[in-house]
Amino acid sequence: MTTHPATLAETIRRRDHSALPRSAAMLIMGVCTVYFLLPLWWLFVGATKNREQFTGTSPLWFADFHLLDNIRELIAYRDGVFLQWTLNSLAYTGGAALLGTLLAAMCGYALAKYRFPGRELIFNVVLSGVLVPATALALPLFLIFSQFQATNTFWAVFLPSLVNPFGVYLARVYAAAGVPDGLLEAARIDGAGELRTFFTISARLMSPALVTIFLFHFVAVWNNFLLPLIMLSDERLFPLTLGLYSWNTQITQVPELRGMVIVGSMISIAPLAVAFLMLQRFWRTGISTGAVK
Repeated sequence: MTTHPATLAETIRRRDHSALPRSAAMLIMGVCTVYFLLPLWWLFVGATKNREQFTGTSPLWFADFHLLDNIRELIAYRDGVFLQWTLNSLAYTGGAALLGTLLAAMCGYALAKYRFPGRELIFNVVLSGVLVPATALALPLFLIFSQFQATNTFWAVFLPSLVNPFGVYLARVYAAAGVPDGLLEAARIDGAGELRTFFTISARLMSPALVTIFLFHFVAVWNNFLLPLIMLSDERLFPLTLGLYSWNTQITQVPELRGMVIVGSMISIAPLAVAFLMLQRFWRTGISTGAVK
């Protein structure tokens, strides 16, 4: 079998043209990867240096390794206030992410599987909540909590963090597509109540979506800065974001805080990485299931 020279040349030309967009895409992805990872690398390198090395050595490469000493100094500073901030962040974030995910799942499931007057109106209101930036709600929330004299309390940050309109939207979409109506009818015929049906059947089928909602909610609450800034004045109630910010504003007066801010910032990333690594297998399952559907 022989190949016509013109056909062979055309095939080679097509391969060359298809390789160019692929190479350009790989180049762009490489640049974006470096762009996102470089600050993390700088943060890790800076956390291993002492006070003198941080300003006197290359910012992107190691000097002497002082990471453990820096962590001990950070924990001991001001009777362990950093540990208090860490516990506060875990309390705000863990509780809000768990309860917020449960509320979003139940609301989304109800909007997907029950027929009642005003259902679409409620869903449209939820969608509008996704479009409203958190900064626009911070001042009204402060005024509401001020009326009840609840500012500068744990609940002033925790209760608003439970609301997750995007989680409701995602749960509704996934429940509509991933929970068969026939399965729910069979459970009801067998005598299962609505709560039992939700927790034993629907929640299991929705588990990939619930993991996604939990991760998004966890990251959002963990990184929340504006709401604690407005609501809290007691340092003992600060989350990590606000505590590190307060230290950063004092660096000119207290230079040794520079290293603590860097080490604290690096440590503050760890819970997000742990949560993602522990839950990524469920996330991959959800992505694969969605692709098949």
